[in-house]
Amino acid sequence: MDHVARLQLVGRVTYYLGWIALACGGLVHFNVARSLFASIDLSQRNLFELSVVAFLICIASALRALVPAANQMPVVAKRPVAA
Repeated sequence: MDHVARLQLVGRVTYYLGWIALACGGLVHFNVARSLFASIDLSQRNLFELSVVAFLICIASALRALVPAANQMPVVAKRPVAA
């Protein structure tokens, strides 16, 4: 698995994790599952912060996957030129 594929995988996983956290925060907001998340000590703010962080990681890894890395180019050893 190369560098770009790993970045795309991280971006995809954090994207879906962010949407799941955002949906869970919506459930807590509408008092649908407040007792469930209160029992595992997660508040609405914690779920919102998790979704924001997940989306930021998603955006950063997606942008980094688009930019070609200079260190992915093969290194050519330079030899001294004979005079």
